[in-house]
Amino acid sequence: MQEQVSEPPTLESGTLRVIPLGGVGEVGRNMTVFEFGGQLLIVDAGVLFPDVDQPGVDLILPDFAPVRDRLDDILGIVLTHGHEDHIGAVPYLLRLKPDIPLIGSALTLGLVEAKLKEHRISPYSLTVKEGQTEELGPFSLEFVAVNHSIPDALAVAITTPAGRVLHTGDFKMDQLPLDGRLTDLRAFARLGEQGVDLFLADSTNADVPGFTPLERDIGPVLSQVIGSAPRRVIVASFSSHVHRVQQVLDAAVAHGRKVALIGRSMVRNMGIAEQLGYLRVPDNLLIDAKKAADLPDDRIVYMSTGSQGEPMAVLARMANLEHQIEIGQGDTVILASSLIPGNENAVYRVINGLTKLGANVVHKSNAKVHVSGHASAGELLYCYNILKPRNAMPVHGEHRHLVANAQLAIASGVPEANTIVAENGTVVDLRNGVARVVGQLDLGHVYVDGSSVGEISEADLKDRRILAEEGFISIFAVVDTLTGRIIAGPHVHARGFAEDDAVFDDVIPKVRRALLEAAENGTRDIHALSQVVRRTVGRWVNTQHRRRPMIVPIVIEG
Repeated sequence: MQEQVSEPPTLESGTLRVIPLGGVGEVGRNMTVFEFGGQLLIVDAGVLFPDVDQPGVDLILPDFAPVRDRLDDILGIVLTHGHEDHIGAVPYLLRLKPDIPLIGSALTLGLVEAKLKEHRISPYSLTVKEGQTEELGPFSLEFVAVNHSIPDALAVAITTPAGRVLHTGDFKMDQLPLDGRLTDLRAFARLGEQGVDLFLADSTNADVPGFTPLERDIGPVLSQVIGSAPRRVIVASFSSHVHRVQQVLDAAVAHGRKVALIGRSMVRNMGIAEQLGYLRVPDNLLIDAKKAADLPDDRIVYMSTGSQGEPMAVLARMANLEHQIEIGQGDTVILASSLIPGNENAVYRVINGLTKLGANVVHKSNAKVHVSGHASAGELLYCYNILKPRNAMPVHGEHRHLVANAQLAIASGVPEANTIVAENGTVVDLRNGVARVVGQLDLGHVYVDGSSVGEISEADLKDRRILAEEGFISIFAVVDTLTGRIIAGPHVHARGFAEDDAVFDDVIPKVRRALLEAAENGTRDIHALSQVVRRTVGRWVNTQHRRRPMIVPIVIEG
């Protein structure tokens, strides 16, 4: 339920203000602003991918309104890891002020700098690693290693005179990680001993009991599926999931197959990961996608994007026969990722399309080909018990995830009054070890549509949904405004409503009669006559066809 908008009070001296601008109540566009002493620190700036009811939208950004007029106060942007839902909005924020410093690990900055290069932005960046501390104005930052589905993820402890906040970013506690990099519970314990005043914890899997399975359990399953596949293998994953790509490379080597990377972001990101030493690529394993077609079908693995059913991604285009790789009988497709909430229908549509073409589709529901990158309830409880935070504000998840996380905090001993289930724009002040909600900002969605940013409104999306679902009707008429006589028309044209415009033969006399009645009543204003046409057609369509198309009346003076 949307909180009532209320302006926060002026920030008191000695108080830390925390405002999530995205990622609270949704899975994506993670961004949190910290303010102390008139200076700002931002943690993450990610994107959200559109739902099916947001046609034409490419990306959704956090609402930058609270910081747009305070860009000079921003000391830096801390990036916890390199996933799109944490770094994807950075180019759009830096368009407003290109010299805001970026702070993150080597891989995270490598990925974001490649994105910024496409936007022709050269950033100021500071590479940090676990155990490192940095002073940024009133903010003392300590970086802590956390395990996630991408290498080099970091949590950040933010210490100010008002208290200490620990922000996990996305994390889990895989005890046998593929890269040997554990979530540093010793650092968590030390911070807990020093005192954590506010804990912002990843909530994505808070409603999943127990512990998230091990990444290393996936490798043998992938190897078995690839080894037993009779023809080509196509593996779809997130383009930044270095661990999963490494497992696919290892399985391909074991079964004598070459690997072709498909999709611009996959090629770019894995190139960066290899260059920085996070991806081990055996000699002569990778092959150009165009040359892969010359190999026998049982000697190639395609590693592609599109695991979320995105319409323009590689896998969806394969399912629609719009890609040069034509899926056929005996091909094996592996969806090596979890489902982001809201993407289920798109993913199952792709699965059905691939299956209809004859492919054997292997996914999380019928084989262990993916594990989550997020801590489940058991892992979160460990963290709460180690840290013993005075206050908790769950982040990164839909409302049900936040509530589940808050219940874990309360069960572990955090007072219910000190456990905040926030929304985007909730203003929280931390002072003297107590965190309290002091306001609620009115934030919206900022849509990226082609080259336009923020120019598409909710009303525009409503119009697009109507056009997609109900169709479009235009009615043209020429009226003599002196006499009210109809000179031409009415003519009706429709799209997406009925195959034959003859269906409108019944309504044309009604429109003519309504215009004549309006003229007899002295109506001569073109806009008023247009509304007469709109109401007449609208009533007829609703009564006769139970539809609500977009109706565009065009009445001009003769």
